[in-house]
Amino acid sequence: MGIRPWVVVEPPDRRGLRRITIHGKTVGSAWSLRELREVLRRLGYPDDMDLDDCSRVHWRGGDSGCWPDGRGWRRRLVIGLMIVGLLGSTGLHFVIGWADALGALTFAQRLVGVLFLLAGVVQGAALPAVVDHWGRRQVRLSGALVLLAVLMTLATTTLLLFLWLQEREFIRTVVVFLALWLWSLWALHVLIREKVWRGIPHPRKFAAGVTATATLTAVSLGYSILYQPIAAPLHFVLRAEFGKPQTDAGSPYMHVPLKLYAKNAGGIPVYIVVDDYTVSGNMAEFAPKGEGMGEWMLEEGDRRWNSDAQAFVSESTPEIIASGQFQGPWSTLDIGEEFKMERMITLPKDTEFETLDAVLKFAFLRQDRGKLDDDLYAEASWVEADGGRCAPDDCGEYVIYHGRVRYNTNLINVTRKPRYVVAFWSPTEITEGLVTSINLAGRDKSPSIQEMYAELDDAETKREGDRYGLGWVLVNSEVSVKGLLKQAEQP
Repeated sequence: MGIRPWVVVEPPDRRGLRRITIHGKTVGSAWSLRELREVLRRLGYPDDMDLDDCSRVHWRGGDSGCWPDGRGWRRRLVIGLMIVGLLGSTGLHFVIGWADALGALTFAQRLVGVLFLLAGVVQGAALPAVVDHWGRRQVRLSGALVLLAVLMTLATTTLLLFLWLQEREFIRTVVVFLALWLWSLWALHVLIREKVWRGIPHPRKFAAGVTATATLTAVSLGYSILYQPIAAPLHFVLRAEFGKPQTDAGSPYMHVPLKLYAKNAGGIPVYIVVDDYTVSGNMAEFAPKGEGMGEWMLEEGDRRWNSDAQAFVSESTPEIIASGQFQGPWSTLDIGEEFKMERMITLPKDTEFETLDAVLKFAFLRQDRGKLDDDLYAEASWVEADGGRCAPDDCGEYVIYHGRVRYNTNLINVTRKPRYVVAFWSPTEITEGLVTSINLAGRDKSPSIQEMYAELDDAETKREGDRYGLGWVLVNSEVSVKGLLKQAEQP
């Protein structure tokens, strides 16, 4: 009895794993009798060794027939479910973080992207920890690493579901969010039941580190989404000016220079969604008795009105004589950048116009709130293709611009339906730009602006326009035609 056995098989732990020691030194562990023989074979013991020989093997807490891991399929099922959930969560974190880390406009937004990538790395590292924790537990902190990864998944999916609930739009990815959220609750329940924190050397420091990381992420996200876009100012300098006309005595026409200028003098770079300059000639009927001020209202019952009135002008009728694009759709105007253009407007000397009015305007989208895709869909409403386009009599003659716009924080993009910027431009019709969930790509027929408005949800259009910082700026300049003629006659 004083001779110590060569091999000692310890009692099974809660998982059914039995530790194997020789002369007090752990040499392995086994889930079954077959695994015990494999351990002994690697140590040089014969394959036909009698394991029931008490002089060579000492069994504690049960003999050679006591292997509680008879339901090992449950352990393997838990390992499989943990790995599947962590793989899905790792992919989700990389999808969200990659776009922000590489393409976000501000440092804070890039920081949020990097944090999501780091969370994905931690969850990837937790994959082998799952096998170790529900296996032989050779690494002490494997359970704590799995717990950290599960907590990250729970926090991220909770945030994603919260953001999705703000709009409640049906998207396929919400099924993924919900599945991962339910998986994280189940995984957290399993880990709490096993009390995995007992293997953490300093559990309070671990909890403080997790809390600090979550707080930093929340503060960075809030700053990048709310404070930074609101704090930066918007300011544009626009000019539309007529220069000295040019002509000669033998020509019935004069050429009037039009100088256009725009500068981004604010703190936010912008996209130009659509732009337009228009020159109109105004013919007027005079009111010698000064009764023109009473004509700002139109006919009785008509809810429209004129926005300006003059006492000695009874009626003013504008007519477009020149129109075109300025910088062009999907172009950019960075901070401090300026753009100039000069056009020559041709006008007959015997024109009946009293004044010329030049208007420069453009719709812009703030780059700190949205990013336009490089792929720009442009189509003429009158061109027949792909089954036929909308006839000009029904739709008008427009050039239609269409492209995807993404929010600068990818957390928003993955919880919303795709949004698109749509712009209509024509030299003779109203120029319009808006943000909508309507996708024109792939349609057999381009819609008219009237059909477009019929499909729009006014509340959505206003909300999305505000969200992406869609706005308009314009400037106008009006000169007397008689004054221009006098200037043209001067040497």
